[in-house]
Amino acid sequence: MEYRIKPPGTTCSATGEPLEPGSLCRSALIEVDGKQSRFDYAPNAWPGPPDGTLGHWLCRIPEAKGNVVTTDPDELMQRFEQLDDDGGHDVQQQLRYALALMLIRAKRLVLDETTIEDDRVILHLAGVRGEGTFLVPDLQLPTNQIAELQKQLTGLSQAPLPAEPEESESEITDSAEAACVRRRQVKTATYEASR
Repeated sequence: MEYRIKPPGTTCSATGEPLEPGSLCRSALIEVDGKQSRFDYAPNAWPGPPDGTLGHWLCRIPEAKGNVVTTDPDELMQRFEQLDDDGGHDVQQQLRYALALMLIRAKRLVLDETTIEDDRVILHLAGVRGEGTFLVPDLQLPTNQIAELQKQLTGLSQAPLPAEPEESESEITDSAEAACVRRRQVKTATYEASR
Protein backbone atom coordinates (compact mmCIF):
# COMPACT_ATOMS: atom_id res chain seq x y z
CA MET A 1 0.00 0.00 0.00
CA GLU A 2 1.30 3.43 -0.93
CA TYR A 3 0.95 6.28 1.57
CA ARG A 4 0.95 9.93 0.56
CA ILE A 5 2.22 11.82 3.57
CA LYS A 6 1.86 15.59 3.54
CA PRO A 7 4.67 17.78 4.88
CA PRO A 8 4.63 18.77 8.57
CA GLY A 9 1.92 21.21 9.57
CA THR A 10 2.46 24.65 11.00
CA THR A 11 0.32 24.14 14.10
CA CYS A 12 0.13 21.55 16.87
CA SER A 13 -2.81 19.19 16.35
CA ALA A 14 -3.49 19.08 20.10
CA THR A 15 -3.13 22.72 21.12
CA GLY A 16 -3.38 24.75 17.90
CA GLU A 17 -0.15 26.55 18.87
CA PRO A 18 2.36 27.29 16.09
CA LEU A 19 5.15 24.80 15.40
CA GLU A 20 8.24 26.93 14.88
CA PRO A 21 10.65 26.20 12.00
CA GLY A 22 13.63 24.20 13.28
CA SER A 23 11.74 22.84 16.29
CA LEU A 24 11.12 19.16 16.96
CA CYS A 25 7.66 17.68 16.64
CA ARG A 26 6.01 14.29 16.97
CA SER A 27 4.04 13.17 13.94
CA ALA A 28 1.53 10.38 13.49
CA LEU A 29 -0.10 8.90 10.40
CA ILE A 30 -3.60 7.85 11.38
CA GLU A 31 -6.25 6.03 9.41
CA VAL A 32 -9.80 7.23 10.05
CA ASP A 33 -12.70 5.89 7.96
CA GLY A 34 -10.29 4.61 5.31
CA LYS A 35 -8.48 7.97 4.92
CA GLN A 36 -4.92 8.61 6.06
CA SER A 37 -4.23 11.88 7.87
CA ARG A 38 -1.06 13.29 9.34
CA PHE A 39 -1.15 14.90 12.77
CA ASP A 40 1.78 16.91 14.16
CA TYR A 41 2.29 17.63 17.85
CA ALA A 42 4.59 19.80 19.91
CA PRO A 43 6.74 17.40 21.99
CA ASN A 44 5.11 18.50 25.26
CA ALA A 45 1.60 17.96 23.79
CA TRP A 46 2.22 14.44 22.41
CA PRO A 47 -0.55 12.19 23.78
CA GLY A 48 1.15 9.01 22.62
CA PRO A 49 0.10 7.14 19.48
CA PRO A 50 -3.63 7.77 18.92
CA ASP A 51 -6.03 4.94 18.01
CA GLY A 52 -5.72 3.95 14.36
CA THR A 53 -2.06 4.99 14.14
CA LEU A 54 -0.27 3.48 11.15
CA GLY A 55 3.06 4.97 12.21
CA HIS A 56 4.59 7.74 14.31
CA TRP A 57 7.95 9.46 14.34
CA LEU A 58 9.95 12.40 15.65
CA CYS A 59 10.88 15.02 13.07
CA ARG A 60 12.04 18.62 12.73
CA ILE A 61 9.85 21.38 11.28
CA PRO A 62 11.63 22.58 8.12
CA GLU A 63 13.12 26.05 8.04
CA ALA A 64 11.19 28.62 6.04
CA LYS A 65 12.38 28.89 2.45
CA GLY A 66 12.37 32.66 2.30
CA ASN A 67 9.83 34.07 -0.11
CA VAL A 68 9.21 30.87 -2.06
CA VAL A 69 5.61 30.91 -3.18
CA THR A 70 3.62 27.75 -3.79
CA THR A 71 0.89 28.79 -6.16
CA ASP A 72 0.76 25.78 -8.45
CA PRO A 73 -2.99 25.06 -8.56
CA ASP A 74 -2.42 21.29 -8.73
CA GLU A 75 -0.22 21.36 -5.63
CA LEU A 76 -2.74 23.57 -3.82
CA MET A 77 -5.51 21.17 -4.88
CA GLN A 78 -3.54 18.25 -3.45
CA ARG A 79 -3.16 20.13 -0.15
CA PHE A 80 -6.89 20.93 -0.18
CA GLU A 81 -7.81 17.26 -0.70
CA GLN A 82 -5.47 16.21 2.13
CA LEU A 83 -7.20 18.47 4.64
CA ASP A 84 -9.92 16.63 6.49
CA ASP A 85 -13.47 17.79 5.77
CA ASP A 86 -15.21 16.13 8.71
CA GLY A 87 -14.99 19.03 11.12
CA GLY A 88 -11.39 18.96 12.28
CA HIS A 89 -10.16 21.69 14.58
CA ASP A 90 -10.81 25.38 13.88
CA VAL A 91 -7.37 26.11 12.42
CA GLN A 92 -7.68 23.21 9.98
CA GLN A 93 -11.16 24.38 8.90
CA GLN A 94 -9.83 27.91 8.39
CA LEU A 95 -6.90 26.65 6.29
CA ARG A 96 -9.26 24.54 4.18
CA TYR A 97 -11.55 27.54 3.64
CA ALA A 98 -8.63 29.78 2.65
CA LEU A 99 -7.35 27.10 0.25
CA ALA A 100 -10.81 26.75 -1.28
CA LEU A 101 -10.89 30.50 -1.95
CA MET A 102 -7.43 30.35 -3.54
CA LEU A 103 -8.51 27.45 -5.75
CA ILE A 104 -11.68 29.25 -6.83
CA ARG A 105 -9.57 32.28 -7.74
CA ALA A 106 -7.15 30.00 -9.66
CA LYS A 107 -10.15 28.46 -11.48
CA ARG A 108 -9.21 25.00 -10.17
CA LEU A 109 -12.44 24.71 -8.15
CA VAL A 110 -15.87 25.97 -9.17
CA LEU A 111 -18.82 26.84 -6.98
CA ASP A 112 -21.68 24.51 -7.94
CA GLU A 113 -24.17 25.64 -5.36
CA THR A 114 -24.62 26.81 -1.83
CA THR A 115 -26.88 25.46 0.88
CA ILE A 116 -27.69 26.41 4.42
CA GLU A 117 -27.21 23.84 7.15
CA ASP A 118 -27.61 24.76 10.82
CA ASP A 119 -27.66 28.49 9.95
CA ARG A 120 -24.30 28.21 8.10
CA VAL A 121 -23.70 28.70 4.42
CA ILE A 122 -22.07 25.61 2.89
CA LEU A 123 -20.18 25.99 -0.39
CA HIS A 124 -20.50 23.01 -2.74
CA LEU A 125 -17.30 23.02 -4.79
CA ALA A 126 -16.18 20.76 -7.63
CA GLY A 127 -12.78 20.34 -9.23
CA VAL A 128 -12.55 21.31 -12.88
CA ARG A 129 -10.96 17.92 -13.63
CA GLY A 130 -13.87 15.91 -12.29
CA GLU A 131 -12.88 15.80 -8.64
CA GLY A 132 -15.87 15.10 -6.42
CA THR A 133 -18.05 17.57 -4.62
CA PHE A 134 -16.36 19.22 -1.65
CA LEU A 135 -18.48 20.78 1.09
CA VAL A 136 -16.79 23.78 2.69
CA PRO A 137 -18.46 25.90 5.37
CA ASP A 138 -18.35 29.60 4.51
CA LEU A 139 -16.52 30.82 7.61
CA GLN A 140 -16.89 34.49 6.62
CA LEU A 141 -13.43 35.30 7.96
CA PRO A 142 -12.12 38.86 7.83
CA THR A 143 -10.02 39.61 4.75
CA ASN A 144 -6.85 40.17 6.81
CA GLN A 145 -7.22 36.74 8.46
CA ILE A 146 -7.74 35.07 5.07
CA ALA A 147 -4.61 36.82 3.75
CA GLU A 148 -2.60 35.57 6.75
CA LEU A 149 -3.84 32.00 6.26
CA GLN A 150 -3.00 32.16 2.57
CA LYS A 151 0.51 33.36 3.42
CA GLN A 152 0.92 30.29 5.63
CA LEU A 153 -0.37 28.03 2.88
CA THR A 154 1.94 29.38 0.22
CA GLY A 155 5.02 29.53 2.43
CA LEU A 156 5.13 33.27 1.95
CA SER A 157 6.93 35.05 4.76
CA GLN A 158 6.89 38.77 3.99
CA ALA A 159 5.92 39.61 0.42
CA PRO A 160 2.28 40.54 -0.21
CA LEU A 161 -0.05 38.13 -1.94
CA PRO A 162 -0.65 38.85 -5.62
CA ALA A 163 -3.66 41.06 -6.32
CA GLU A 164 -6.82 39.14 -7.00
CA PRO A 165 -7.62 39.20 -10.69
CA GLU A 166 -11.41 39.19 -10.59
CA GLU A 167 -13.29 38.92 -7.34
CA SER A 168 -12.38 39.10 -3.69
CA GLU A 169 -13.22 36.55 -1.02
CA SER A 170 -15.96 38.85 0.28
CA GLU A 171 -17.48 39.01 -3.22
CA ILE A 172 -17.37 35.22 -3.45
CA THR A 173 -19.03 34.99 -0.03
CA ASP A 174 -21.59 37.64 -0.98
CA SER A 175 -22.40 35.87 -4.24
CA ALA A 176 -22.72 32.54 -2.41
CA GLU A 177 -25.12 34.08 0.11
CA ALA A 178 -27.07 35.80 -2.66
CA ALA A 179 -27.39 32.48 -4.50
CA CYS A 180 -28.79 30.89 -1.33
CA VAL A 181 -31.31 33.68 -0.89
CA ARG A 182 -32.39 33.43 -4.55
CA ARG A 183 -32.72 29.64 -4.27
CA ARG A 184 -34.88 30.00 -1.14
CA GLN A 185 -37.04 32.63 -2.85
CA VAL A 186 -37.57 30.36 -5.87
CA LYS A 187 -38.41 27.37 -3.64
CA THR A 188 -40.84 29.50 -1.60
CA ALA A 189 -42.49 30.89 -4.74
CA THR A 190 -42.74 27.39 -6.26
CA TYR A 191 -44.23 26.00 -3.06
CA GLU A 192 -46.79 28.82 -2.77
CA ALA A 193 -47.73 28.48 -6.45
CA SER A 194 -48.36 24.74 -6.01
CA ARG A 195 -50.82 25.28 -3.13
